[in-house]
Amino acid sequence: MSSIDLESILSDDERAIHERVHKFAEEVMRPTGIALDALADPEDVIADGSILWDVYKKHDELELEVIADPASGFTPVQQARLRAIISEELGWGDSGLAISFGVDGFPKTMALMSGRPELIERFGQPGKRGCWAITEPGHGSDQIRFATDPQIATLGKPNCIAKRDGDSWVINGQKAAWVSNGSIAEAASLFCAVDRGQGVVGVGGFLVPLDDPAVSRGKALDKIGQRALNQGELFFDGLRVPDMNLVVSPELYATAGDVGLSQANSGMGSVFVGVAQAALDLAVDYAKERVQGGVPIFEHQSVKARIFEMFRKVEAARGLSRRVLEYNALNAPKLQYAIASKVTSTTTAFEVASAAVQIFGGNGLSREYPVEKLMRDARASMIEDGCNEVLGIAAASRL
Repeated sequence: MSSIDLESILSDDERAIHERVHKFAEEVMRPTGIALDALADPEDVIADGSILWDVYKKHDELELEVIADPASGFTPVQQARLRAIISEELGWGDSGLAISFGVDGFPKTMALMSGRPELIERFGQPGKRGCWAITEPGHGSDQIRFATDPQIATLGKPNCIAKRDGDSWVINGQKAAWVSNGSIAEAASLFCAVDRGQGVVGVGGFLVPLDDPAVSRGKALDKIGQRALNQGELFFDGLRVPDMNLVVSPELYATAGDVGLSQANSGMGSVFVGVAQAALDLAVDYAKERVQGGVPIFEHQSVKARIFEMFRKVEAARGLSRRVLEYNALNAPKLQYAIASKVTSTTTAFEVASAAVQIFGGNGLSREYPVEKLMRDARASMIEDGCNEVLGIAAASRL
């Protein structure tokens, strides 16, 4: 089975990109993700000499950003479809690495959004590791409450504040250990409380360098799943940035937050369709090889019924994910649909991976087989980028 089975209108160029990305996912991402998952210490994942850096280099060499280049000749619809297909394939390879690749681009996107040549030059370079620093130790789910209430005053004391000082901003405080790429990023799209001199007035979005002596980092987070994805705390001790680095003012935070969360949730929807597909593929292959009762277990009706149910869920999640991603790419994003995609795909990935473990039986519990890793990776997805229940409440407010 393939992520393009039902695509009848792909051009030769689109099919070539799909084949290239699938080969990268199969030959590079999946074995690397398994190897990094087995490391006991998450600091070893990002250590000098880690195979992680080879994967980043090979991903950069794919030059997937070409699909957004007007000179590529791809129509907006083709661009949206390719983004969906690429994200699914990367998720099929390894969801942790796929998410890492995705957040890399947040500072570049923010720099381009600003339209300021100096920021584009500094933060928009290909291959520059990036992150999206929004979650705080005291404010996880609250940080997405801009959907109904954008006032930081309702969230309690902020953990990170940017205070105006002349023609620059001074940033102090910390971001939580859940910042993806937090321990390795060179730049951040930082969303934090803003104080113009008379107290906190809201939340703003800044582009900040992370190679400054005023920035330090905590230890890499030790997690049950997505262990190839580095996550870690960021600490700011008087980091000074120019006024122009404030790209999203507090007055625009609610709107920009909608767009950012829509992009993040749409991306998560696509990535975890890929995870669900990976679990389904492994289950089908194993069921056709494993013999019990004198025949491959695939021949047993109960197994066939379970596999069909897995297949049905994957295709339903894929259909919603692609429809939402295409719509939000071509129109003003509708957050409620992006959230529906994220919640559906992540729940599907966990349910399908759990069913795959059941089909593997005792072998599914062994780390010798990759399905238990897929289940752990999928379980993490139901909490990250906003836990599914809180996201549902935010989406419901739009209905």
